[in-house]
Amino acid sequence: MDLQTEQHEDAIHITVAEARIDSAVAVRFKDRMREVSADGPRRVILDLRHVDFLDSSGLGAVVAVMKLLGPDRELELCHLTPNVEKVFRLTRMDRVFTIHKDCGTAFSGRQSVA
Repeated sequence: MDLQTEQHEDAIHITVAEARIDSAVAVRFKDRMREVSADGPRRVILDLRHVDFLDSSGLGAVVAVMKLLGPDRELELCHLTPNVEKVFRLTRMDRVFTIHKDCGTAFSGRQSVA
């Protein structure tokens, strides 16, 4: 699972450089997210701009990552493609996660747009 990370002052920005998060890669996604976000800043910004397909296993993996971070850390999402945004909206997970229109919004401190 190809994840690219960038440290910011108050957050870690993690970009998923894959087109799919599905049952075939869900476990690897969770494991890599655990590795790259361990002992990091309070905010974890997950950039999904390259992900065009997310199935229920992938959604479950994103939720599992949120739980792995614990109550003192926050998983925020940015740059959802239309297909991925639709999954979050239909499952009402858009009410669980802070979703930003783009990553600039996430780092500027403005409110979520989704």
